Amino acid sequence: MKKMIFTLLFTSLATILIHAQGGVKLEVGMKAPDWKFMDASKKEFTMNNWAGRVLQVNYVDPDEKDLNEPYNEVIDKAVKVDKRIDSLKFKGIGITDCKSTWLPNGAIRVIAGNKAKKFKTTILFDYDASLQKLWGLPEDNYSVVILDKDRVCRYIFKGKIPESENEKLVQLIIALTKE
Repeated sequence: MKKMIFTLLFTSLATILIHAQGGVKLEVGMKAPDWKFMDASKKEFTMNNWAGRVLQVNYVDPDEKDLNEPYNEVIDKAVKVDKRIDSLKFKGIGITDCKSTWLPNGAIRVIAGNKAKKFKTTILFDYDASLQKLWGLPEDNYSVVILDKDRVCRYIFKGKIPESENEKLVQLIIALTKE
């Protein structure tokens, strides 16, 4: 009886601790929990700002800002130059993990502003690593998450995307925009 009570107590405590951390580990096939972040001009955004579009979320530690630059250039070219990805059905955004860096927020906004201009996109700021906790993303890293129109995770990569994956991801995005 004591063993059963201890097991129930331990299980309950573990469950409370897991939920207190506030997140799940986002995996392919799961619906992504929504979030709310602001851009540099303090305008609030959620995933609903791009309703009906395939959404690529780059969750970036500013210290790793260039890690997936080659991949992003391939996607940018597929959208803007080759027009293989329909820009009306796809949106790539960046969310800066401000907590994972030693850089001050002012410097982060300058760096993010340069990236936003280069890729003509939206960059949002996560000052307390809430998305990292919510989606179970690693800190001090660069994660790429591709969500379909229903916000189901179709791809997630943590770290540098190998060049050999670039065309596969372009094809995935094209296929998702046609669903």
